Amino acid sequence: MAHPWLDPPVVVKVGGSLFDWPELSSRLQSFLATLKGSNVLLIPGGGPTADVIRQFDQCHHLGEETSHWLALRALALNARFLQIIVPSTQVVEGLNAARSCWRRGSTPILDMYRFARGDESRPDHLSHNWQVTSDSLAARVAVVAKASKLILLKSKDAPSEDWTELGQVGYVDASFPRLIQNAQIVVEIISIRI
Repeated sequence: MAHPWLDPPVVVKVGGSLFDWPELSSRLQSFLATLKGSNVLLIPGGGPTADVIRQFDQCHHLGEETSHWLALRALALNARFLQIIVPSTQVVEGLNAARSCWRRGSTPILDMYRFARGDESRPDHLSHNWQVTSDSLAARVAVVAKASKLILLKSKDAPSEDWTELGQVGYVDASFPRLIQNAQIVVEIISIRI
């Protein structure tokens, strides 16, 4: 007997640029309905919450290591924000807890601080600098979880189809193209802010 909650997940990163959009809750719920039957794992973007940490770093010279972990704490806050605006979701600390959510029919939102802490023991964990944002974190989750697909929900259409170009213009972070280059994951960008 097959256990669908063991199927590879579809990782969906909700861009932080969407957080100030009043229609985010309804649009995100509508989008998630199109993925019914898939094991969806939501990843929160950083948006204005992570930008505050950038400003603190610029003002107080916190350093990239300290700023990295503070920004991950900001993502944990954003995960709880998404849980509030999207019914039938639950913030989880890891992939095993995500499987429990899928089994119960709810959608997990990954606490990226907890994930990154656990990922530190892997030799290929992400760097601790501003070149790594929630785009690369979502790609890292997709790689570790052996996801079937990574979907980046953004506010604007991609200005190019070339990942390197998208990293150079800041549409995705600079580390993202390298991360997905060798990954066997389908990556899709969807602009849901219309």
